[in-house]
Amino acid sequence: MLPKERNLEESIENYLVSVGYEQGYSQEFDLQYCLFSGDLFRFLESTQKELLEEFRFNRGNNWKKAFLDLINSNIIKRGLIHVLRNGVEDIMMNGTFKLFYNKPNLTSNKTDLNNYKENIFKITRQLKYSSKHNNTLDVVLSINGFPVIVMELKNQFTGQNVYDAIRQFKEDRDPKEKLFEFNERVLVYFAVDTDEVYMATELKGAKTFFLPFNKGHNRGKGNPPVEGKEKTCYLWEEILRKDSLLDIIKRFYFIEVDDNKKKRAIFPRYHQLDAVRKIVADLEINKAGLNYLIEHSAGSGKTNTIAWTAHRLSSLHDEEDNVIFDSVIVVTDRKVLDKQLQDAIYQLEHKRGLVLKIDDKKNSTDLANAITSGIKIIITTIQKFPYALEKIKELEKRKYAVIMDEAHSSTAGENMSALKETLAGKTLEEAAREQADEEKNKKSSMDKMSELIEKRTDLKNISFFAFTATPKNKTMQIFGRIGEDGKPHEFHLYSMKQAIEEKFILDVLKNYMPVSVYYKVGKKIADNPEFDKGEAKRAINKFVSLNEYNIRTKVETIVDDFMGNRVMWIGGKAKAMLIAASRLHAVRYKIAIDKYIKEKRYNMKALVAFSGTVNDEGEEYTEVSMNKEVAPDITETNLPNIFDKDEFKILVVAEKYQTGFDQPKLCAMYVDKKLDGVKTVQTLSRLNRTYPDKQTFILDFQNSVEDIQEAYKPYFEMTNIDKVTDPNVVNDLWYQLHEYGVYYDEEVNDFAILFYKEKRTNAQDGKMNSIIDKGVERYCFIEADDEKQADEFKKKAQKYITFYNFLLQIYPLKNLNLLRLQVYLVALLKKLPKKGKERVNLDDVLSLDYYKLKKLGIDEKKGSDISLSYGEGELVGISENAESRIGETQEEYLDDVIKRINDVFGIGLTEEDRIVIDQYEEMFKQDKAIMDIAKANSYEDLVNTFAKSYFKRGIVKTKNRNDRLVKEILTNGNLQNFMVHYLAEKIYNEANR
Repeated sequence: MLPKERNLEESIENYLVSVGYEQGYSQEFDLQYCLFSGDLFRFLESTQKELLEEFRFNRGNNWKKAFLDLINSNIIKRGLIHVLRNGVEDIMMNGTFKLFYNKPNLTSNKTDLNNYKENIFKITRQLKYSSKHNNTLDVVLSINGFPVIVMELKNQFTGQNVYDAIRQFKEDRDPKEKLFEFNERVLVYFAVDTDEVYMATELKGAKTFFLPFNKGHNRGKGNPPVEGKEKTCYLWEEILRKDSLLDIIKRFYFIEVDDNKKKRAIFPRYHQLDAVRKIVADLEINKAGLNYLIEHSAGSGKTNTIAWTAHRLSSLHDEEDNVIFDSVIVVTDRKVLDKQLQDAIYQLEHKRGLVLKIDDKKNSTDLANAITSGIKIIITTIQKFPYALEKIKELEKRKYAVIMDEAHSSTAGENMSALKETLAGKTLEEAAREQADEEKNKKSSMDKMSELIEKRTDLKNISFFAFTATPKNKTMQIFGRIGEDGKPHEFHLYSMKQAIEEKFILDVLKNYMPVSVYYKVGKKIADNPEFDKGEAKRAINKFVSLNEYNIRTKVETIVDDFMGNRVMWIGGKAKAMLIAASRLHAVRYKIAIDKYIKEKRYNMKALVAFSGTVNDEGEEYTEVSMNKEVAPDITETNLPNIFDKDEFKILVVAEKYQTGFDQPKLCAMYVDKKLDGVKTVQTLSRLNRTYPDKQTFILDFQNSVEDIQEAYKPYFEMTNIDKVTDPNVVNDLWYQLHEYGVYYDEEVNDFAILFYKEKRTNAQDGKMNSIIDKGVERYCFIEADDEKQADEFKKKAQKYITFYNFLLQIYPLKNLNLLRLQVYLVALLKKLPKKGKERVNLDDVLSLDYYKLKKLGIDEKKGSDISLSYGEGELVGISENAESRIGETQEEYLDDVIKRINDVFGIGLTEEDRIVIDQYEEMFKQDKAIMDIAKANSYEDLVNTFAKSYFKRGIVKTKNRNDRLVKEILTNGNLQNFMVHYLAEKIYNEANR
């Protein structure tokens, strides 16, 4: 018989009982107070008998209820973690009831050691936790009567896994139950199977947020195999041991309060706990003097890890109770770290004054005094650190821990406000070369610290702890530990791969695209009758005229791509960053983008960021002066806040905001700069912050796939940067998938229609399930007959979804059959039977599709709407205006317009019609009244006036020249709308040249 969930419960219980836990029973649980009240009083009797006797004497016969009420009221007011750490007091008594005892540093302290041994740890299986129903919890762990941990267990052999445990917490555990009230009883909830562990610190129904609590495997997510045991055995054999659990409660768990006073409980993730504990274990053996390189990726929660490390080092003692470090000095430019440190440490120690910040408002004397006076934790900046080193040198008998936080400044170069760059007469190529040379000579905070330390040989009384996501070779050499291979290695690693796979950051390379691929795909789309050609053809025309320094052409590509494909991501809040090769590039890009936005009447604004002053052809430009027109109240310091507003969509940067800039709504990046080494990773990582339903896209004009792969190699092994470049693969897969007979076209169509309904009834939801169930049933027949064939179908379906979504990133694909199948397959794969650990997560694939339908004018109920109407600031379906088509004649441009009209309306316009349309344009341009209106008004006003008072009247005048064309225009509303906008655009551009 295969193991069941019960067997996993027994395994956990047997182990914990073997290391000192007691076996608990559900009937011992006090449902009114949600405590094991008998354990609480037993603990108090054995550790604080006299104090308890005094309370009993004061309160009389009903003293137990009075004490439980005292506990309960304190928890409601202050929270469970505060009460556990600090105990409770009674107004009628002079003393504090301690609710647990931590392990003392010295075993010679017999009283504390004995009290510590009296802590009651208990494991209770199948706990009934409410008087309202008979629901039970798989495993509950309690300390001295307080239930602090709840576990829901699943065993894959029963067909369920950790995600079913998560679902159970979200759907079956009412957050209003007393046991589940935030920070009143349970501290952490674990969802566990034999492979993975997830945790949450608050139940909020469907909104409950679970984090992975896994060790990581092969630099990625999950857990390594363990000989003879479950992969997740570390949870009960390591984390939940008595000493470990007490340590977490005393030194790690805290309540974070944000600027809006919203509270969040912080339980350390596995790698955070592991890093701090391994540092402490090494120091207990080697004492002060060694260095530690902590390579933790973005998304690792580095700020909290630094806070926990600093706190732990500040109170660390050796076996003789001597402090290992007299002071801990944290060197950082992270402005929020000092507040987070102080808030966290105050909760952990409940003492003020342990942390002192020496920032730019204080001088080197203040820093020296702080070091001399023995302040336990000192926070300072890289600029002041050399003074700290000199002072430490004078205090040779003292030991110091120096924590170095490589928090990159988002405004690198802001101290260059006096910089004045004269670029008159320089080419863009020269400006880019000079910028590259300048950046090569720039040093990060870690570079500066490394050089400072490398020159000193008299630092035996200091241990350095370097925290970085992207260590350079020199950093590794100075702070790394020499391994068996003779090379330096990090002391602790939380890799970029693991952060991505655990979804703490996004894989920004998922949709990375060099410009050559962008247009290669576009050309194949344009050459294929299955796909919409309009967008692709316009893009190809730009590519033909594209060269390295043609900013106007790049602006068209960038802005049109963003407004056509990205702008409605994350509910219309998506933003883009353009990486310019130099400050001169940034200036010219800003000018060109502003001009193009006006021409296209896009409803968005752009900002620029660069240091100092740029003099270009006699004009002086600064960041603030260039942004004032669109943001009158802007300053250098508030630019990030201004950019966060919805109307600002594109930020052009030149060596500013490429590192350290945390804007989670950044979805797209356009790179027009050669990147190298770690700078590549840091720059592209601006997109990696998570945001609900966020996707990313990178279009690179300067670097190759090979360049990017080489830069990322030390930090992240990439597997998905090489994408399909032939859109025909999607068509091929479409036909291949049909051959399996899993679904019928009418089912796919019916499902897609229901999927895109903005509001569905319960009956329609049921119909969607019924449609998919038919496909599942056919698949199961195939699987029973030929498992290999069924697997092939699954793989091809996954590939189809991936490739289709990739192409959708580049150009609108109007083929409804392709779109419908993608929607259907995502749902089908979710319901197909899964093997072992197989899991399907395709929610993000569909996040764009609804917008795409609207953008393309597609209505699933009606089919394709091919009206060329003006919407969202651009003329849908019309070719680029004459000004943007470099090197093209008016005749060539009109040929495109005629062809487009013929393609869409099928009315067969001829060469004679082309000449007449040309004459329409000239006729209206000669009309002084309409030209004056165009000069004095906005484009929208011109369109309205032109359509109402001029267009039909002018067209009718030419009836004798081409009666058939005039009738077509006057009787076909869509064609008329097209011609109004086409001619109005020509008139407006001519009038405002």
